[in-house]
Amino acid sequence: MWQIWLIIAGVCLIIEIMTVGFLIFWFSIGALLAMIVSFFTSNIIIQTTVFVISSTILIFATKPFVKKFARQKDSVQTNVYSSIGKIGIVTQDIDSIHSIGQVKVDGEIWSAIGMDDINIPQGTQVEIKEIKGVKAIVAPIKK
Repeated sequence: MWQIWLIIAGVCLIIEIMTVGFLIFWFSIGALLAMIVSFFTSNIIIQTTVFVISSTILIFATKPFVKKFARQKDSVQTNVYSSIGKIGIVTQDIDSIHSIGQVKVDGEIWSAIGMDDINIPQGTQVEIKEIKGVKAIVAPIKK
């Protein structure tokens, strides 16, 4: 019976290698513990119980430890989404009805429309509220 537990452990390790989580590994360890128990008893119920209990204990006991070291850093907005919240200046009158207008933000020219379909004159400072496709949705900065 120990061969079956060894195969289960190997399959779990292969699955763990193919996944990004750190969960299936503990089933592999549980299978190895069940394999050790199989040397002392041939009772499949005892072996399976050792497998289930040890795997469960290992998962819950190591979860806080794994979270501590696998903590996700706050994601950094890149590319287009890094422009949201930045201040720019209107270089061409923004007419939201006709969907024309431009703003300059960090040296880049963006096609823009006003938030809530408002028109914004040239020279007004605006904040980029969101990006829809290739257009920046902007709102004038109130002084």
